Amino acid sequence: MEEAGVGFRKELVSKLLNLHFRDKKTKVSTDALQLTAEMLKIFVVEAAVRGVRQAQAEDLPRVDVDQLEKVLPQLPPFAPQLLDF
Repeated sequence: MEEAGVGFRKELVSKLLNLHFRDKKTKVSTDALQLTAEMLKIFVVEAAVRGVRQAQAEDLPRVDVDQLEKVLPQLPPFAPQLLDF
């Protein structure tokens, strides 16, 4: 059930990465941008799925910030860096 064209734009990923570079001259290759965009997509989908499961476990009709906050510690170790914008 994968949809074509769904994901993060390379321009957005590039801007997010550049926010954290110490040297403003740092460049990111196209392959690195694609890989980072795919990792962000996987992270967001996984967080959404886990948030839904948490809401279901709490018998709630929808996912709220509270459910996402509960599942964030369960996500991969790189997750805090992704959230530190």
